[in-house]
Amino acid sequence: MPDSPNRFDSRALRTVGMVHVRALPGTPRHALSPTAIADLAAREAGVLAEAGFDAILVENMHDLPYLLRTVGPEIVASMTLATKAVVDAVDVPVGVQILAGANQAALSVAHAAGADFIRAEGFAYASVADEGIFAEADAGPLLRYRRMIGADRIAIWSDVRKKHAAHALTADLSIADLVSGTHFAGADAVIITGAHTGDAASAADIEEAAAASPLPVMVGSGVDATSIGDLLRTASGVIVGSALKVDGRWDNELDPERIARIVEARAGG
Repeated sequence: MPDSPNRFDSRALRTVGMVHVRALPGTPRHALSPTAIADLAAREAGVLAEAGFDAILVENMHDLPYLLRTVGPEIVASMTLATKAVVDAVDVPVGVQILAGANQAALSVAHAAGADFIRAEGFAYASVADEGIFAEADAGPLLRYRRMIGADRIAIWSDVRKKHAAHALTADLSIADLVSGTHFAGADAVIITGAHTGDAASAADIEEAAAASPLPVMVGSGVDATSIGDLLRTASGVIVGSALKVDGRWDNELDPERIARIVEARAGG
């Protein structure tokens, strides 16, 4: 599928910083008001953009345990508020991910809030995750939905093998096969990860993905100050989350020293 003339070049975003918005209304860990959640997300995004990250990715990580594909209007509304606050706070591209695999919801949030891309799980191929079975690929419905709402400018970054999931259903396919199929299905970039949040991606997987198609290859987990330089010599870019936080835990506060080390290591990569 040809790119929209207005869709930005995903390959230009070398470092993407994660903003894990606090637990949203109706979820087990919810505590803050939507306005307070949005204000905190904007502050964190500002810190990362000021430090030199090329883009921000807004994600509802604190909403665990996650729903499969379908989230309520309270999540869409709150994520729109938080994403718009981030868009207004920074001068870099902003992305949206709504767990788990709620890709149409993420696309609608990105479109309404003026964001630039989404991260999609279950875009191509099936898997079995802790949320349940991703039995149907989302590419067909999602690209039709993007066209229907007039959001062709929004790029879709697709995880190739979803974290926290079993992939026996596609065990006979190599990373190259999966990347090629994801490209064929219409993704704008592919994301390679480790098996769980914070796990390093396989160097062999990253190299194989980069050789399999012309799509940008983003590394989506396990990126830290010791690995970012090497990763950026192979991958188009990296998404950094846990390593930005106190003690390297995704659910902790931002750690200015860790952020500075990652930015310094990137500059030397």
